[in-house]
Amino acid sequence: MSSINVVPEKCVGCGLCVRACPFGAIVIQNKLAVITDQCTLCGACVEACKFSAIVLHRAKAAGSDLNAYANVWVLAEQRRGELQAVALELLGAGRDLADARNSKLVAVLPGHNIAGLAPTLIAHGADQVIVIDDPALEHYLTEPYTAALAQVADKYKPEIILGGASTLGRDLLPRLAVRLKTGLTADCTALAIDDEKGLLLQTRPAFGGNIMATIICPDFRPQMATVRPHVMKPLAADPARTGEIITEQVAGLASRTQFVELVREEGDSVKITEAETIVSGGRGMQGPEQFALLQQLAKQLGGSVGASRAAVDAGWIKYSHQVGQTGKTVQPKLYVACGISGAVQHLVGMQSADCIVAINRDGSAPIFGVADVGVVGDVFEIVPKVVAQLDKP
Repeated sequence: MSSINVVPEKCVGCGLCVRACPFGAIVIQNKLAVITDQCTLCGACVEACKFSAIVLHRAKAAGSDLNAYANVWVLAEQRRGELQAVALELLGAGRDLADARNSKLVAVLPGHNIAGLAPTLIAHGADQVIVIDDPALEHYLTEPYTAALAQVADKYKPEIILGGASTLGRDLLPRLAVRLKTGLTADCTALAIDDEKGLLLQTRPAFGGNIMATIICPDFRPQMATVRPHVMKPLAADPARTGEIITEQVAGLASRTQFVELVREEGDSVKITEAETIVSGGRGMQGPEQFALLQQLAKQLGGSVGASRAAVDAGWIKYSHQVGQTGKTVQPKLYVACGISGAVQHLVGMQSADCIVAINRDGSAPIFGVADVGVVGDVFEIVPKVVAQLDKP
């Protein structure tokens, strides 16, 4: 058990710890610091004490029996009987991880009347599909999904569990990690296996996207991570692949909430995450009225309009168009960046595009570092010329 103590021989009653404690848990009595029951063991007082008079002992939690865990699991997210693209993308990434660990790649498929999706998962790289079919899982609800996956994970003990950083994954995976008493790295952009120790290397943007942090979970299993949609590339389907399909029965899937109805949000006819061509505008577009020019170009190219966070924050276009760390991650065949400088936060959302064209007046803008084609010039001169050229029969 963790504990904190004051060493009377070293304490001088200076009160530095009192001022440092954010919870008001320390008082000075008879020129001696006294720690009360309000203490949360945050350690702020330890750092503040210049006399090393406060000692914090943190008990190390017992780790998992690492030898008891094996295989790479991918949460095969489906909605209304349709597999989500992120599930197939994760199978592509999971295949590399499973091969590096010399283990099986397992797709876990929760839902109701969804066993028919299993062959598709095998064709896209899964060695095994665990189908969890129950009426309580027909519509996504946090509690029954968590209970179902926790029961199956406790039985099979996977070494790694991957899920999409989708609305469902961001809700389910953290709760599952707590249930399994392990850690979770969210919004990863890269996954790999450490050659020396076999640990999962989970890379994600940190400190507002200014650095890329690689995180490990050395003592607990399973190692869990979510990956943003459209970051990984799926494997091509191989109908000739064979695999094992297992149906698991689960119990105790009660929920304090219930599904009432599905309300669809009205939006663009082409979803930005599904568009093969995206024309995006940034701060360089100078105002909302200028986005009509991008709409025209996107229409000619059969694509959709995207935007940087700066343009969205300025109110020039709706958030549903935002590309980047705090918006959508996209992977189109063609991405045209107009007046976008290319901050790291934006690049992580679009750098996987097959072809990136950048138009910017600043020749030193970071966007040119990832662009396949860079045009240094005024977007208001260049884009109208491209539009006029595309209008020609």
